[in-house]
Amino acid sequence: MTPKLYGHPFSSYTQKALIALYENETPFQFRSLEDKQAEAEWIGLWPIKRFPLLLDDDRSVMEASVIVEYLDLHYPGRTALVPRDAHAVEVRFMDRFFDNYVMTPMQKIVLDRLRPEESRDSFGVADARRSLDTAYGWLNEKMEGREWAAGEDFSLADCAAAPALFYADWAHPIDNALVNVKAYRQRLLARPSFARAVDEARPYRAYFPLGAPDRD
Repeated sequence: MTPKLYGHPFSSYTQKALIALYENETPFQFRSLEDKQAEAEWIGLWPIKRFPLLLDDDRSVMEASVIVEYLDLHYPGRTALVPRDAHAVEVRFMDRFFDNYVMTPMQKIVLDRLRPEESRDSFGVADARRSLDTAYGWLNEKMEGREWAAGEDFSLADCAAAPALFYADWAHPIDNALVNVKAYRQRLLARPSFARAVDEARPYRAYFPLGAPDRD
């Protein structure tokens, strides 16, 4: 049975899973949560209401990082996304870096805009922007001489990095002086698997609360 992926094309974490599927041309059915029937199915499978969710036969797999690892194990292809050796530690660390230190503060900035004006958290947003500046600076040093996040090979870490840096740069632009981060973001955008996910999400750019920039 072909796996089903429940998520939304504009969702960063859905894109993280989509990149893995597209990298290895894994057959799957996309159940977009724009569709009410798909939404009802997803809630029935996971009442926590977090996406993406992968349904493989009768097995539900939640959380984007876990989905990528599951796909790498059960649907391997030309791109091995998680090494089977000690290098996996670096891959998993960089995956956590992008989720925790890029995606999380970016979401703080974006979600704050969705609050009523009187309930907004200016202190929290300022702290999130400082956190992103720190993460960008650290990453700029880390990417010196690297093509991909964990070294020479595209991996789970890059599946995390692509949507994280894509949306973070919209919410809090990466300084032009951080040439390694800027160049890495461009390499991610040029990667066919992520380029496809970006193109599929274009119709939903009006959803971005800060206003999607006229680029990318």
